[in-house]
Amino acid sequence: MNQPVVTLNNGVQIPQLGFGVWQVPDAETAAAVGTALEAGYRSIDTAAIYGNEKGTGTAVAESGLRREELFVTTKLWNGDQGHDRTLAAFDASLDKLGLDYVDLYLIHWPTPERDTYLDTWRAFGKLLADGRTRAIGVSNFKPEHLRRLIDETGVVPAVNQVELHPLLQQPELRAFHAEHGIATEAWSPLAQGTLLQHPVLTGIAQRLGRTPAQVILRWHLQLGTVVIPKSVTPERIRQNADVFGFTLDEADLTAIAGLDQGPAGRIGPDPDSVN
Repeated sequence: MNQPVVTLNNGVQIPQLGFGVWQVPDAETAAAVGTALEAGYRSIDTAAIYGNEKGTGTAVAESGLRREELFVTTKLWNGDQGHDRTLAAFDASLDKLGLDYVDLYLIHWPTPERDTYLDTWRAFGKLLADGRTRAIGVSNFKPEHLRRLIDETGVVPAVNQVELHPLLQQPELRAFHAEHGIATEAWSPLAQGTLLQHPVLTGIAQRLGRTPAQVILRWHLQLGTVVIPKSVTPERIRQNADVFGFTLDEADLTAIAGLDQGPAGRIGPDPDSVN
């Protein structure tokens, strides 16, 4: 799979299409990630709270691929925020993954009521400086969280991984990212399957001889978004990787833009409510 990359603000390159393992049981993760690596994915996204870093690491170890061919992301859970706790949690994640470093480490949620993300971010800076992660970023941060992080630490996240799909297109947040050199990464890029029967998407898919999921992933790629679809079905894992042999035209993009419902389209929680 010869796929495009996105160059992060520190020069590190991330594959634009990755494989997510949210809600995959640890016992099934090695097989799913192994299938993804065989299908050509080279970026794997996990998190401490997913409970499947061990299975992810097993698949990486058994893949036969050189470490530098892979891009591995994991995330710090909310209860582990704070400077010293962050460093300890990172060690635990690295140990479960069986790796010497990760490529990207993310603060999973801003947890505004805890108000610990600034101290956490300073610990992330140490991990970056020590070469234990190649890039640092955040997840589920809104512009006000990002602005405070940048203003008070001077360090701009490389990535913000957020809920993003045709029902929740987040134009203001994406504009903020573009202005500050932050890559946008989409979780739940298929809106957890709720869009796969939508007539706009099925119509485009039929015309192009593609699946609705492939159309949505292609939309993400043409937006410039980093995208991490998840599946445990081998056929679907391979289908989701087959999104580079076609393009959506302006009429398709306009039709999909019309599906945006703003905040009403959110499937996951509002970041301000997660603490």
